[in-house]
Amino acid sequence: MGGPVAEPAFYAYAYPEPVGCPEATVRPAATRYLQALREWILPYEAVRAAPDPEGTLLEFLQSTYAAAADRGGWDRGRLERG
Repeated sequence: MGGPVAEPAFYAYAYPEPVGCPEATVRPAATRYLQALREWILPYEAVRAAPDPEGTLLEFLQSTYAAAADRGGWDRGRLERG
């Protein structure tokens, strides 16, 4: 039985989803937005094969957070540590 994600993957989402998430530019390049799940997906293999796997995953997490926070109008100054 298959689903919208056919391989192990990292994912990120915001709920409620801010307007514009599907169009947001997030990193790394292997990231895609799955409308069916309303989530950004980064295949595990893209992270595993990267020259800097930890940095690649961190880039995904930071860029998806920023995309959701900026589109959602979150008070990032109060949410983030310096």
